Amino acid sequence: MTTAPAAPAVLPEGSAGSSPYQSYVYAYPHKTAYRELPDRPPLRELWAGESQHALSLYLHIPFCEVRCGFCNLFTRIGGPDGLTTAYLDALDRQAGAVRAALDEGAGFALAAFGGGTPTYLSAAELERLCDIAEHRMGADLRAIPLSVEASPATATADRLAVLAERGTTRLSLGVQSFVDTEARSAVRPQKRAEVEAALGRIRAAGFPVLNIDLIYGIDGQTEASWLRSLDAALDWRPEELYLYPLYVRPLTGLARRGEAESPAQWDTRRLSLYRAGRDHLLAHGYEQVSMRMFRRAAAPQAGVSEYACQTDGMVGLGCGARSYTSRLHYSFDYAVDATEVRRIIDDYVATPTFDHAVVGRAMTPAEARRRHLVQSLLQAEGLALADYRDRFGSTPAEDFPAEFAAFAARGWLVEDAHRATGAATGRAESAAPAERLRLSPEGLAHSDAVGPLLFSPEVRALMAEYEAK
Repeated sequence: MTTAPAAPAVLPEGSAGSSPYQSYVYAYPHKTAYRELPDRPPLRELWAGESQHALSLYLHIPFCEVRCGFCNLFTRIGGPDGLTTAYLDALDRQAGAVRAALDEGAGFALAAFGGGTPTYLSAAELERLCDIAEHRMGADLRAIPLSVEASPATATADRLAVLAERGTTRLSLGVQSFVDTEARSAVRPQKRAEVEAALGRIRAAGFPVLNIDLIYGIDGQTEASWLRSLDAALDWRPEELYLYPLYVRPLTGLARRGEAESPAQWDTRRLSLYRAGRDHLLAHGYEQVSMRMFRRAAAPQAGVSEYACQTDGMVGLGCGARSYTSRLHYSFDYAVDATEVRRIIDDYVATPTFDHAVVGRAMTPAEARRRHLVQSLLQAEGLALADYRDRFGSTPAEDFPAEFAAFAARGWLVEDAHRATGAATGRAESAAPAERLRLSPEGLAHSDAVGPLLFSPEVRALMAEYEAK
């Protein structure tokens, strides 16, 4: 049994009480808490002794045809002649080094191509990307869930045909808005007609799962226009929909524009649009999976597998990818500024060998507890208390009393327990101990405040020290 972490005596000022939109937490620790690793540990040592039968594989393509105003992803606009080829060459070298560091029997339970925009690559380059995943890494793409991100302009018939033939189960299209004026406001130059044409090609290609990304909180967006955008998406009966609140982050296009409303007004509008969108999708037969994700009832699930995000490792390939072992999360350098992004990509392409970790954050038992909570509690199904107890020998409330007291005081927590019916004996029902801990509907609405409250003081300090570049 590991030592429980000390919970902070007080909650960080201004975190949950000030804004429901602190940070989108999809992984922990946050990438801005990573630092250069002075010892540059060999990958073979990092992966030695790790459970490797059900790994996740992620390949990162850092290219887009345009950069949207809200985007703070690690990506560059276009690339000079030969850069994508050189990038795939480097990806192939990295795959060889990483595969050599894994056990001979290592296996993959799911895979994803992200970015950037993976479909920025040509059809032939997408074939090569799949070959790297299959032949170099040993991932059977036709036998495991494979998710690929695309944009309307790059979702061409030849690219989609490659992805469908190679086993893609989920195609995620970044639409953001079906209203042209809103797309322009978000600095996303696209027309609805182009989006509809791309969706037609995607459906024709026959992917089992179509996901559509939409954004709420765009300047000028009203509840009526938001619902029109949702209805336009629902016309395609997507198996999944992601609803993202708009964030304006440093060094992005929108960060350089003036604010049309106060932060408090914007928070109120975003929260109102979220609730309207959530209720609209629930009324149309969708189930809520997380604050952002909604799945059509009875639709196929592209991510079903034996992989568990709380405990299993991730292998990331590409200069913007992260890899997770139980002892270290690691990656390459990160940037948003176009000049810095180009520098990092150029350094990656010129790297001859990839057998050491460069940037990362060590995982302690205390941080592992926090990660388990973040990866579980922000999902609608919540946290299985038995899993947590089996892994750590304690309960979340014991380990994080201040945080959980604050969540409960705000009405953000629900405890689920099975009840013994007593039907055979005629005795009345008796309460059983809670088996799951999950966020209430309002707690789920505040996921972007809940997640950051679970960050350790050390991670918060590193994030505060990080200088955006």
